[in-house]
Amino acid sequence: MKTVLITGANRSIGLETAKQLSKKGLFVYLGSRNIEKGNIVVKELLKNGFHNVKAIKIDVTNEETILEAKNIIENEQGKLDVLINNAGISKGFPESVLTTEIGDIQEVFDTNYFGTIRVTQIFMDLLRKSEAPRISNITSGLGSLNLHSNPNWKYYNVKLASYVPSKALVNTYTILLAYELKDLPFKVNAIDPGYTATDFNNYSGPGTVESAANFIIKHTLTSYDAPTGFFFSNDFETEISPW
Repeated sequence: MKTVLITGANRSIGLETAKQLSKKGLFVYLGSRNIEKGNIVVKELLKNGFHNVKAIKIDVTNEETILEAKNIIENEQGKLDVLINNAGISKGFPESVLTTEIGDIQEVFDTNYFGTIRVTQIFMDLLRKSEAPRISNITSGLGSLNLHSNPNWKYYNVKLASYVPSKALVNTYTILLAYELKDLPFKVNAIDPGYTATDFNNYSGPGTVESAANFIIKHTLTSYDAPTGFFFSNDFETEISPW
């Protein structure tokens, strides 16, 4: 049975991704900063017929919790097949580059960018034990520098001082990581689930969590000859976003 860890999975897109992967027969570690909340979610899932789901405490800004989660998964599974770096935060809109406090920017970077790196580096040993390891870094179309330079893009005016550059860095990290692992059976991609209606954006997005999760899974559970180092987006018919 393949094993997957999803960070920030006790709600919204992460939770729906966990549900769909559970139905596909994977063992899902549902990462949650608050283990009590995670356990409540898992209890409800099990009651509703889901299987092979377990809450695990992991705060991507806290290396100790990541190491503890790694030890648990190693003892229980011996390896990790899929890592979905989903945890992320935003300070909301508007957010001016002229007035946003450095501390707020650092807070977002610590979760969205450095958190992704922390988790990936710590779990690399377990991922290397998988025959077909997959790393999906959940990003956003707002992380595309190409699109932000295009006045005709529908979200051109959404300029956020912390969230936008944090996701641009996640995209950069994805390219670098995919390159370093290119001679191994890893597939590493940045995945934008699209503008989805969640509590993250006060349910303003047109997409559904079901569609978002399905898109993430489509570009995560891939074959040996699938691409790596790509930026997939649910907002484009081609499913490929410009960097």
